[in-house]
Amino acid sequence: MISRIDLRGAAFPEGGIDRDLLPRAELDVEAALEKVRPICDDVRHRGTAALIDYAHRFDGVTIERVRVPAAALESALAGIDPAVRAALDESIRRARLVHRDQRRTDHTTQVVPGGTVTERWVPVERVGLYVPGGRSVYPSSVVMNVVPAQEAGVGSMAVASPPQAEFGGLPHPTILAACALLGVDEVYAAGGAQAVAMFAYGTEECRPVAMVTGPGNIWVAAAKRLLKGRIGIDAEAGPTEIAILADATADPVHVAADLISQAEHDPLAASVLVTDSEELAAAVEKELEVQVGATKHIEDRIRPALSGRQSGIVLVDGLEQGLAVVDAYAAEHLEVQTEDAAAVAARVRNAGAVFVGAFAPVSLGDYAAGSNHVLPTGGCACHSSGLSVQSFLRGIHVVDYSREALAEIAGHVVTLAEAEDLPAHGAAVKARFDWKVPPSK
Repeated sequence: MISRIDLRGAAFPEGGIDRDLLPRAELDVEAALEKVRPICDDVRHRGTAALIDYAHRFDGVTIERVRVPAAALESALAGIDPAVRAALDESIRRARLVHRDQRRTDHTTQVVPGGTVTERWVPVERVGLYVPGGRSVYPSSVVMNVVPAQEAGVGSMAVASPPQAEFGGLPHPTILAACALLGVDEVYAAGGAQAVAMFAYGTEECRPVAMVTGPGNIWVAAAKRLLKGRIGIDAEAGPTEIAILADATADPVHVAADLISQAEHDPLAASVLVTDSEELAAAVEKELEVQVGATKHIEDRIRPALSGRQSGIVLVDGLEQGLAVVDAYAAEHLEVQTEDAAAVAARVRNAGAVFVGAFAPVSLGDYAAGSNHVLPTGGCACHSSGLSVQSFLRGIHVVDYSREALAEIAGHVVTLAEAEDLPAHGAAVKARFDWKVPPSK
């Protein structure tokens, strides 16, 4: 059901392990770019009409408009299961606790008397928040997108989620209810690359946004990469992945259950175990057979995900090699199930989020740890962070110098301008002193 990669005895170069040796999906974001490009161009030129056509083509629904009516949001909230509402309320409460503490404050540094630089944090004016649909329903992703945007002070936000044939071309009612619960009234029935293009270019119904965030499939990730620059993005959050760094102390029942938990998202989901214990590897393989047979979504998601080239059990010589492997892999979710797990987790450099010990499964983070589950995938955790309040803030430097403070540094500015053969830069300083620039101290 799941392959093995044996790296025991392998020599790891000083620069790190070759990432090509590790499990990865065959279809990556780069390969998907050319397939999403014509879709994005079509939305750019035809707007809502293109979105309606793609809803029919990709989602099997016929819709007349893309924006969800306010009445549908109100109806969804009124009809939500009380237990689901209570769970969402608690998820929102915990997420607010964590994300509120992330808010940055302005800071002023006095460089010299009369000369200050202030870093001022300003929220993005308008954002588009993507919530996946299709195989599963993700009201939790509404929470994870909206809460940090609200805590950052974003003034205008819109949510997009794929239309569902079962619900008359609207997004799933639990998605709509979560939006209503959070006070978001601008929601669109649009999915995939076309939704990202809608946010980037705008349509007759939707104003363009400055930034797009949220998880999605490979096509959403590709559209975000394609349109980055026109829009800001959080990260390329494509098909989910879990890596588990475990030793002989780990419980194979827990490990197998956690690998399966992410495999049920998507046939392209990645589940990777890195261990120095062949006994644990064998026990996990047996547990996978038992647990997969007792769960849902076996043939359409779990079995293809676990047997795909993006999943596997990686055998290593010891903890040091294991840490090198998980850092090279840079997982979206990394669980550390080892002896002294907290100390080991503290040494991890590359991961979207780290889950420490036997009682912090990824599922907790998906819903109610208070952390954010919108995280970089496909190795992007080596350079990108998960979604947070900081994702929606821009730092602006405000420079305030008096005449005396400028005079003190003017000579150095002119010298550097001339060294770069940019005399007009120096002249702009000289002009303020009747062309007489005092020497800098």
